[in-house]
Amino acid sequence: MAKNFDTPDEDMTVTITLDDDTEIECDVVTILTVEEKDYIVVLPKDTNGRFDEDEVWIYGYAENPDDPDEEPQLIYIEDEDEYEKVAEAFDEYLDELEFDDSED
Repeated sequence: MAKNFDTPDEDMTVTITLDDDTEIECDVVTILTVEEKDYIVVLPKDTNGRFDEDEVWIYGYAENPDDPDEEPQLIYIEDEDEYEKVAEAFDEYLDELEFDDSED
């Protein structure tokens, strides 16, 4: 299951703070559910505000069900197998998008 944010009225961004306190603005590509866990896929902007479409970042994603206004948590995925499963799900998501575009 994926939530797609590529329509203009649903554009979403997140700011990610790196270990060195650098802040990177990212566009949200999608939120995926894999094995009952949510993950977010983001497209980081470079220092000129442009995207490198070959680079996406994937994080675990969690919202507070008791406070929908609270900022969601982005969780670094440490387990390689878990990351690979989510990356495969994202590849499938991209394949579906291409298939849908080819039907139009």
